[in-house]
Amino acid sequence: MLRAMQGLLRRVPDTMFTRLFGLAAAGLLITHLVMTSLFLVFAPHHEPPPPPAMSAAGQHAGPPPPPPRHQHFPPEFWLGQVLTLAIISLLAWYGARRLARPIQQLTHAAARLGDNLQAPPVEEAGPAETRQAARLFNHMQDRLRQQMAERSRFLAAVSHDLRTPLTRIRLRCAQLDDPALQGKLAKDIDDMAAMLDATLAYLRDDARTEQWQWLDVGALLQALVEDAQELGQQLQLNGRAGRLYTLPDSLRRCLGNLLENAMRYGGGQVEITLRQQAGELCIDIRDYGPGIPEDQLESVFEPFVRLEESRNRHSGGTGLGLSIARDAARRLGGSLSLSNAPGGGLNARLLLPQDKSNPLGS
Repeated sequence: MLRAMQGLLRRVPDTMFTRLFGLAAAGLLITHLVMTSLFLVFAPHHEPPPPPAMSAAGQHAGPPPPPPRHQHFPPEFWLGQVLTLAIISLLAWYGARRLARPIQQLTHAAARLGDNLQAPPVEEAGPAETRQAARLFNHMQDRLRQQMAERSRFLAAVSHDLRTPLTRIRLRCAQLDDPALQGKLAKDIDDMAAMLDATLAYLRDDARTEQWQWLDVGALLQALVEDAQELGQQLQLNGRAGRLYTLPDSLRRCLGNLLENAMRYGGGQVEITLRQQAGELCIDIRDYGPGIPEDQLESVFEPFVRLEESRNRHSGGTGLGLSIARDAARRLGGSLSLSNAPGGGLNARLLLPQDKSNPLGS
């Protein structure tokens, strides 16, 4: 008999519906059994009243007995009701927890995948629907790993193939007899190499494999400012900032690109201001250059977009610095925007969340 029941249970599909139905049926059955048991044990038993006494003349000796009064339920009955509600609540809580656990595991795995592509796979457990979702999620993660590995191999091959002719051109340029022409060609080769490096760095996107950790943002900015000052740049750092839960390399790349852009077009002076506001760290990087037309404040974030004023040998640039900076800011859970400052110049505002649970993943 027991084997037959086990075989019958194996034929029932293990889905979320069947589990929920089984828990509801079990709860109702247990509730019914408890109520029945309490009623049989504690319900008052009414015995029929004794017959009235008869007189010698065959008449009733007294008035007829009063009709039986309504019997109220004893306190034990209400105790049973409370126990029944407690049992139903306990079963509902247990069932909801069992049903929600696989979904929660899948949600946490998705958050980990956004931070680390090498995160461990999701355990394929639970009802059929959640097992299938976990299986598809693990398959997607494997495909992403394969695609990232293929892209890395492709970028390595492209980098090698493109650097080889540049090296040959550089060697042949050194053999020219005209120093002026040699200098111009060498400058063009350096620009092509810089654009190649920036493009490959933008496509490689190594920050996806970073680990979230605590970082002293004030110390990071102070180090960047001191490095720039050693090169003769005029930078001023105002305000204070504490530790931030972030991706260190992505934040360093974002701030470095913003400072480089401000020093290149900023008229020789850059101000950095730090302040806390509404759970966010605000970093303003202002220069005193010509600024950007209002209708182009968003277009400059597109890859390889440069303003006409920067298309000369003095300013240079590849048109990727702001694109990389905004991508890094979004990866950190923040935002990056540009605005023309009052009185002239451009202001770049970086907003970063200070709540540890805010990042993806977190």
